[in-house]
Amino acid sequence: MSNAVFDFRDQTVVVTGGTRGIGRAISRRFLDAGATVVATYAANDAAAEDFKASLGSAAKGLYLRKFDVADYAQVEAFYKDLDVEHKDFSVLVNNSGIRRDSVVGMMKLDDWRKVLDVNLTGCFYMSKLAVLKFMPNRYGRIITITSPSGQFGFEGQANYAASKAGQVAMTRSLSKEVASRGITVNCVSPGFIETEFLADLPEKLRKDYVAGIPLKRFGTPDEVAACVLFLASREAGYITGSVLSVDGGL
Repeated sequence: MSNAVFDFRDQTVVVTGGTRGIGRAISRRFLDAGATVVATYAANDAAAEDFKASLGSAAKGLYLRKFDVADYAQVEAFYKDLDVEHKDFSVLVNNSGIRRDSVVGMMKLDDWRKVLDVNLTGCFYMSKLAVLKFMPNRYGRIITITSPSGQFGFEGQANYAASKAGQVAMTRSLSKEVASRGITVNCVSPGFIETEFLADLPEKLRKDYVAGIPLKRFGTPDEVAACVLFLASREAGYITGSVLSVDGGL
């Protein structure tokens, strides 16, 4: 796909969870559009190195950083390094996320806390420090990958749904706080997307899900990435506090 309309040369983009699935597609699209990309990840070294190896010559614009977005000290350390290495940082994509599904009555306390810590608190930590970097330049873009689960609520996902609803609420509040500084804050909400998280779906369940999607198919990571690129562009400067659904019409 062409990125001709978007030019991110001389911009550094941080993509959390940027080496697998949707995050990998987002990182790749930004690289194709000329950006320097700092892709973060929490644990999977092999997947990160595989992603970099797959890029060929584009790998020169990719920097990998391993840390836990739910640990404030690690987030602070990451941003201190970013100050030294990438002073043209102007786009943050909050894509890190985990799921630990269970019905509420049987949910482990640690599974509730961990999902909220990574998905919501991690988003807060990353956004808080990004805003402080963006404000002096009176420019910045924050895009958070949320989910229809936060709107509809799905059985067995109370923790995940709560974290995703919280992301949207935080986005709307933050967008109002920083608008006067030229910073926009938005969400992209993917529905069923063909990633490794859906690879082990039973065939019957897959068919049931597809039947409920008006477009009658799952989406692709690249279709989500294209929407992220748009919201991160200068052309999207009058869009803030919004949620862009990429869900086939759910």
